[in-house]
Parts: sequence; C-alpha cells; structure tokens
Amino acid sequence: MSAAGASTAIVVYIDADACPVKDETYRVAARYGLHVYVVANSVMALHREPWIERVVVSDGFDAADDWIAERARPGAIVVTADVPLASRCVKAGAEVLGPNGKPFSESGIGLALATRNLMQDLREAGAITGGPKPFSARDRSAYLGALDRIVVRLKRAGFG
Repeated sequence: MSAAGASTAIVVYIDADACPVKDETYRVAARYGLHVYVVANSVMALHREPWIERVVVSDGFDAADDWIAERARPGAIVVTADVPLASRCVKAGAEVLGPNGKPFSESGIGLALATRNLMQDLREAGAITGGPKPFSARDRSAYLGALDRIVVRLKRAGFG
C-alpha cells in the first residue's frame, strides 16, 4: 500500500481494558476489511486474524490512552468509554464511539467532560452516585449499528 493509501485507510483503535464490544468490532471490521488495534496495558487473548493487532503498552498512567490519542486522525475510529480520551480523539478528527453505541462529537464532548468531572467530584466527596447502568443487549445492538454507519460514512467520504 502506498503512503497515501496508508493515510486514508480506516483503522479502528479499541481502548481494550473492560471493553464489552471487542467481538462486535471484529465482526464489522471483518466485513469491511479494516485493521483493528486492541490497546491495553496487559496481555489479553485475541482472535488470531492478521488484521487484529495487539498493542501492549506500559502500565503507566494513561499509557493506552496516550498511544491511541497519538494515532487518532480523520478516518480512524476509536472505541472507548473514557471521556478524556474521547475528547482528545475527537479534537484530532477521529470518529469516537462508546460501547453503548453513542458517538462522541465535537459539539457534545464539552458536556460529557463536565458531567464526568462532576460525577468524579461527587464520588470523591463521598456522595453516593451509583454506577453506570448494566451493559445490555440493546447497547450491543446500538453499538453494532452505529459502528456500521460510521464505516459506511467514512467510505463514502473517501477513506477506505
């Protein structure tokens, strides 16, 4: 592949620690011929496919986030529930999708960061805030549909 082709290829970066939609991502990636990077700070079992690449980073604070954010660009898809990472990747022009199928966007990332910071402050102050709702089959289905729509939109925009 030429250097120009490499820069326009759609790639997927999974923030893999606690990501519940790795298998769904692999299915969509296989359908469209996408390369997937599974990024974590520990070794995890993966499907053995030439287009799935394991990236093990140091266990330093935010090492996986830093690795992904440094590579985020237009034509890249980042799968994460981490709002600060999502913000960095949106600013770099990447498509960012939460495991629940909700995309992070330029217009909504500020509110998402503010909400995250508020909830963190409440937890640190000892307020009982509850956790996130359990991951459901509906979330999984929403994720699959959203990822498929993002790939189709990127291909129409000339990425591929």
